[in-house]
Amino acid sequence: MLRNTIKELSTKILNNQSDFDTIKNTIDEIHKHYLETTNIGELEKSMQHLAAVPTASGMALSLNHAAACLLDYKRTAKFLDAMVSLIRKKQQEHPNEIINIFYAGCGPYAPFITLVTPLFEASEVQFSILEINASSMQMAEKLIKELQLTDYVAAYHTSDAVTFQIPDAKKYHILFSETLDALLYRESYVPILWNMLPQLSENCAIIPNNVIIQASLTYPKQEGEDVKKEKEIAVILDVREKVKNSDGNTALPEKFEPITINLAGDEKYSTMIVDTKVHIQDDIWLNRNESSLSLPLEMEIAYPLDAPNVTFFYELKPSVELKLKN
Repeated sequence: MLRNTIKELSTKILNNQSDFDTIKNTIDEIHKHYLETTNIGELEKSMQHLAAVPTASGMALSLNHAAACLLDYKRTAKFLDAMVSLIRKKQQEHPNEIINIFYAGCGPYAPFITLVTPLFEASEVQFSILEINASSMQMAEKLIKELQLTDYVAAYHTSDAVTFQIPDAKKYHILFSETLDALLYRESYVPILWNMLPQLSENCAIIPNNVIIQASLTYPKQEGEDVKKEKEIAVILDVREKVKNSDGNTALPEKFEPITINLAGDEKYSTMIVDTKVHIQDDIWLNRNESSLSLPLEMEIAYPLDAPNVTFFYELKPSVELKLKN
């Protein structure tokens, strides 16, 4: 039975978190099963399934691009590890309770249902799914049915997570919303948390727990050094700090307060690096270059400086984007 095969493969990923080759080969095998089950490969050239879907603030990935996220190997492995660990932690905190999980933005494979639920009984965990892309939702439902996992899904919602009001929101123990990209560009992670966190209980855990955009400066490489020395200079955006201002009644702002970095002074720098640090849960992070979510932006600093100040601001309307001006 395919469900048992997926259970074995998920367990293999969990037991080999430090072995990249095993992770890659295992996820490739899972992807092959999912392709065969959904026939998603037949849709790959359809413009309908390549187009991103606009949300109330930001964009949602197309069906094909959402499916491809499974093949971001360390990302999938670490999110799976975090989800399973967090469910077990919640089981200890809430003995004899069903652990309820709200999954916003599941994509066509709903990987953190389809990889996770075979490891538990339906009497232990229940998911509610939200997906803005109707084609992705149909595909996810098909895969869940083929894997014989329908008993784990309490509700399917096709709607925009940026504005959605969660039915019986206080019952959820975990919110899962892997709706982000490097530099928090375009996708709706921030607006979704702004909308959903005030609805949920204070003890509801979030995966990913936080995203921090941080700037560092590198010094020119010295003779004998393998890498440039680097120093952290500023936190441009700490998402959880910013969304604390949402109380359920406050409108999403057009942008957050700008952060200005001054490059003048006696020290000379080589580049500025802007990192997206994804805190998944507990001690699980996506580090620089481990995933498409954590690819750094590196900018050369040319002297003499035309303008010593560099200002970053995170725009939320009309688009979701980190912007820079000097």
